[in-house]
Amino acid sequence: MNKNDTCKIYHLSHTDLDGYGCQMVSNHYFNNIGFYNSNYGREINERFNEIFNDIQKDGYQKNIILITDLNLTPEQAKDFDSRVKITSTQTMILLLDHHKSGQDCANAFEWYYLDDTRCATKITYDFFSSLYKKDEKLSNFVDVVNAVDIWLDYKDEFELGKVCLGLVSGAREINRIMFPSENSKYIFEILSKIQPFFQLENAHIALDENLHKIKKEILKDKNDDTLNNLISKFNVKLLTKNRDEMSIKYMGHKGILTYNIGNVSVIGNDFLKANPDFDFFMDITSRKTVSFRANGVVDVSKMAAKLANGGGHPNASGGLFSGFKDSFIYNNIKKQVIDLITKKTGSVK
Repeated sequence: MNKNDTCKIYHLSHTDLDGYGCQMVSNHYFNNIGFYNSNYGREINERFNEIFNDIQKDGYQKNIILITDLNLTPEQAKDFDSRVKITSTQTMILLLDHHKSGQDCANAFEWYYLDDTRCATKITYDFFSSLYKKDEKLSNFVDVVNAVDIWLDYKDEFELGKVCLGLVSGAREINRIMFPSENSKYIFEILSKIQPFFQLENAHIALDENLHKIKKEILKDKNDDTLNNLISKFNVKLLTKNRDEMSIKYMGHKGILTYNIGNVSVIGNDFLKANPDFDFFMDITSRKTVSFRANGVVDVSKMAAKLANGGGHPNASGGLFSGFKDSFIYNNIKKQVIDLITKKTGSVK
């Protein structure tokens, strides 16, 4: 399918090597495709809702919801099936998975395909390569993922797979809640750049020794720097690009709200330096903690005390938003913070 097709694929997958491996496969075979990633539980429901909203917004005549490496509960499968049947668009679901716990769903729904002898990446590759064309390079990658995901420790690819497994789990440089498309692109690029190492002798050792360099190569713009500084610069660039959508107001001061950004002191101060019209930087985490940074215009120790029963220094403070309910959608997080500011100050201006 190309950009002019009347059909679009919405690919929801897990957040580990196997999950992103499935998306590497679909990305190889299709152009008109959107990527979504989820852990288990409530996030699957939120991501499915997000997909449904995007289907309505995009307006394609035909849509395919592809779910890989995720085991649905019977309740989720039943809900998703009924929603697809009553939608006004021509939408179908295809689920490719290998978790044996999904057997009841596989028995109940024809779109739920289960095979516990292969990882989801291999199931996805075997399915699409049988319809289109096999690819040797992609097949080698699939074998690496398969060896580690279903723990075939006798396979030559196993040790290499272990390095790849850790690489994806540790690829937290770009926040997937705030920047999902950029996060997917980043992980895809990492998984593409590591494949030449697969042909080397002691490939797992060579790859392990070069991971730091690979990340720097992807994140570097023009000038080289430490990985920590490159991560900050890359995130500041993303935040600056999305600053209007992520801005909040507090008693006449404009700030930016982030979620689980990490390294708040460096990224926060770098953002405020690059965006002098912003007075504060606020980051909230899944643990309900809140960090504040400022550039001397607003005293964030008072802000922390008022909003989060916290305190600290005028330019660096913290607190706890005890009523915060974690979410996997940034706009839901932002709404809670705006409601908190309104409640505590009576205004969002």
